[in-house]
Amino acid sequence: MADAIKPRSPYFDDARPERRPALKRSLGFWPLTFYGLGTIIGAGIYVLVGEVAGRAGMAAPLAFVAAGIVAGLTGFSYAELVARHPEAAGETAYVQEAFGSRVLARLAGVALIFVAIIAAASIAKGAAGYLQQYVALPRWAGGAIVVALFTIVAAVGVTESVRVAVVLTIIEIGGLVLIVVMASPALEALPARAGELIPGNLGGWAGVFAGMFVAFFAFIGFDTLANMAEEADEVARTLPRAILAAVAISSVIYGVVALVSVFALSPADLSAHDAPLVAVLEKTGFAYSRHFAAIALIATANGVMVEIMLVARLAYGMARRDLLPDWFSAVNARTRTPLRATLIGGALVLALVVAVPFSALVSATSTITLAVFALVNLSLMRLQVKAPRPDLAIRAPRWAPPLGALTCLGLIAAQLAD
Repeated sequence: MADAIKPRSPYFDDARPERRPALKRSLGFWPLTFYGLGTIIGAGIYVLVGEVAGRAGMAAPLAFVAAGIVAGLTGFSYAELVARHPEAAGETAYVQEAFGSRVLARLAGVALIFVAIIAAASIAKGAAGYLQQYVALPRWAGGAIVVALFTIVAAVGVTESVRVAVVLTIIEIGGLVLIVVMASPALEALPARAGELIPGNLGGWAGVFAGMFVAFFAFIGFDTLANMAEEADEVARTLPRAILAAVAISSVIYGVVALVSVFALSPADLSAHDAPLVAVLEKTGFAYSRHFAAIALIATANGVMVEIMLVARLAYGMARRDLLPDWFSAVNARTRTPLRATLIGGALVLALVVAVPFSALVSATSTITLAVFALVNLSLMRLQVKAPRPDLAIRAPRWAPPLGALTCLGLIAAQLAD
């Protein structure tokens, strides 16, 4: 029997005698879009362009664009679901509303919290590697500093946190614009070599698909926007558009950066570098290419803050649905943030950065994320049948959720078979 879902006020917890402050609704379309871009771009393109080029060759731009289309299918599902159920609980709310199962909803939420904590800790260690270019610190110490700093920022207030994320995102995108501008002379060969961008045989297309599987993981992060639903202004109109805009803009950015990169350096040379975009800048003769590591540091550090914010919103939203202890649902009256959940999330990330090796854990995060994405698509398929909403400003095409579920499951199968 499906479990009854306890109704919740969007402003106060009416099931408790005390009236609790709500999260602060202060985020419009552009702050949300830049927050999403910062989550998506993060460390992805700064590292993965080399690995994608190693698999797809000159067709790496095609692989990134194809991955963006695949991400867009699930993005459509998220866009409709946030309008249907604008809750910080995000995926847990969608699954519970669709299937009426508290167990399945709790499993999805805990899985996402696990993934976000591991991702934040992994990104923090990556950021520490860039920090070592400037300060002689053990990697765990550098990672700990990054986590502590951005936990504080995330706790101060959502408006302030998102402003920081927007500034860092602009810097991230500025770094990619610098790459495109400096490497653009390499595109003089584009008319003569345009045919190399499209594979001419089955082996080449197999490389594109292999590259697409890798490139898809550079798009993971748009889903975190769903957990900002209780802090979005005019949520049913702004948040769905922000999700789709973030996926579309990042697809264009990735495609253009990949295009100039494969013309500036051979795919083999790109794949041989741990910092492929630094190698592209060095190839152009840019005098300050070494300092590009600072931009990469900012890109990775931004990802740490976003993941900590995601953990806090998920825990808060799940607590309001009685899927986690009520202690996590407290909102600080001054900052209007889920302060307890934020501090606990930051502490868990900090503990992992200091104490745990990540080789086995990180390999599981992408599979768990794709499984949750498939479940989200299936949730929308069920809701479209049992609770049609023709009044929504944005609705996913009926073909998008099944295709989104199939592509996510296909990527899982490909990863497990690799």
